[in-house]
Amino acid sequence: MDTVYITEYDYPSLEIEQEAFRSAHIPLIPTQSHSEDEIIKNCKDAAGLIVQYAQITEKVMANLPNLKVISRYGVGVDNIDLEAATRHHVCVTNVPDYSIDEVSTQALALMLDCWRRVTFLHNSIHQGHWDYALAQPIWRLRGHKLGLVGFGKIAREVAVKAQAFGLTVLSYDPYVQPEAMRAMGVLYQPFHQLLRECDIISLHTPLTKETFHCISTDELELMKSSAILINTARGPLVDELALQKALSKNEIAGAGLDVLETEPISPDNPFLTMDNVVLTPHVAWYSEEANKEMKTKASMGIIEVFKGRIPTYLVNKDVLPYVSLR
Repeated sequence: MDTVYITEYDYPSLEIEQEAFRSAHIPLIPTQSHSEDEIIKNCKDAAGLIVQYAQITEKVMANLPNLKVISRYGVGVDNIDLEAATRHHVCVTNVPDYSIDEVSTQALALMLDCWRRVTFLHNSIHQGHWDYALAQPIWRLRGHKLGLVGFGKIAREVAVKAQAFGLTVLSYDPYVQPEAMRAMGVLYQPFHQLLRECDIISLHTPLTKETFHCISTDELELMKSSAILINTARGPLVDELALQKALSKNEIAGAGLDVLETEPISPDNPFLTMDNVVLTPHVAWYSEEANKEMKTKASMGIIEVFKGRIPTYLVNKDVLPYVSLR
């Protein structure tokens, strides 16, 4: 019988997944297999994998001869070798729409926190200071410009919410037509012009070879000294050493980061001592509703393949000529 393995997970409960596979009469075996060798050893007869953070490489797939489908908990699939999956005739699915409201709200929360210096003032009160002047200058938010790098589903929701605060929204996305942006009251700008012009830059792109360190020294030098950088997408979009240098020299005003290049954060990470940085622990995706939706849809991606159906959220569509799905 085809068996599904969870490679690794940090959730307190797997009840949702267990119920989904139990109802489909498919065995589900949770493991804590983080490395290639652990996955190969512990999941050797897997026909399906549910993956959180583990790297699913060519080596892993070559050593799992029964593998048909890999389902990623969440949106990003940068930890799965998509080309290798297609070569091995393995479907890859994700859950691209489960936390649009949550991530867009978190991006706005970080923007507002950085702009109004909420965390900074909160900490100053705990240090014995009752003085708004410590946060000066704070500018009125309405009328300033928000630049969205990427204009997918989450960025579009950010645009709607930001416009309600009176922000003028601009965006750069090479895969979206400017007309689609204009239809939402958003102005297209070339990437470097976006960085020069906007008061807040918020990142909403997947992590790819092209977007790795898309914010580094040159890009930060283009930004206003009063600008704020927000990242709720993927940590490696930002060159952290370059950002730390820019923040320490006040070359930009602040940053709100829900994701980092290395997670969890190292105790000696300079961000921890910077009062112009607001950090949250990769929580943007989370609400109770989003958690349930993600787990349900991640499970269904595998169940659909096992039932001979093209999965709703198939990522590597190039695999279709090589698999018998309808």
